[in-house]
Amino acid sequence: MELLTKYDPVDIIWFDFSVGPNARFAGKGKEIWHSEELIEKIRAINPKIMIDDRLQIDQDVKTPEQYMVDEWYKVNGVPVVWEGCHTFSGSWGYYRDEQSWKSVDQLLKMLIDCVSMGGNLLLNVGPTGRGEFDERAYDRLRGIGKWMKRHSRSIYGCTQAPLEFECPKDCRYTYNPETKRLYLHMYSWPFGKIRLQGEVAEHVEYIQILSDASEMRFNYNAEQKTVDIPLPIYKPLGADIPVLEIYLK
Repeated sequence: MELLTKYDPVDIIWFDFSVGPNARFAGKGKEIWHSEELIEKIRAINPKIMIDDRLQIDQDVKTPEQYMVDEWYKVNGVPVVWEGCHTFSGSWGYYRDEQSWKSVDQLLKMLIDCVSMGGNLLLNVGPTGRGEFDERAYDRLRGIGKWMKRHSRSIYGCTQAPLEFECPKDCRYTYNPETKRLYLHMYSWPFGKIRLQGEVAEHVEYIQILSDASEMRFNYNAEQKTVDIPLPIYKPLGADIPVLEIYLK
């Protein structure tokens, strides 16, 4: 309770981890932690605080760990606030001999996938015995930061696009409901053109490549409800995952 009173207001408190005893190991569940009582005490101090689901009682945030969901996380069929919890490698802490490190490309796609399904991404970094980050972690962080420098608009403030917007193959949409801008992340660079079709085509007003803000001309076919966007042969330099920023009417 000291954290909540000394540093008030606290926006979120993230517990980790409660699991009842089972055949694999003797866990500590909500009865041992007195989870209901603990949650009541927390909310008495700060009614607006967000609490995760790891006291074995669902609260404000669901936290699927070390796997990617296929759609917006749901509870009883209803989409909820969620955050995917992942590591750079296969270990939560520093492990010298760990070799299963994810590439920058994989990590960026995990980030984009989470946002495209209305979620957040948590990435864990374990320090070495010297209190420093592993050089492999720095490499991944630099790679993510390089991409985010030009493409953060497609992540921050964004969420899942309207379900009626059909996404092209090998691509992901994210959407900013405040600016009414749609972001098309291209996991593979198409040859010649990319086509938007269906409901989304009727709303396109302007398109640019996010990395350099250069305009992309497009052809709208009202009868077929398609938008064809001619593309150069080579994807933009410095954009490992290119993004088209689409202004909607």
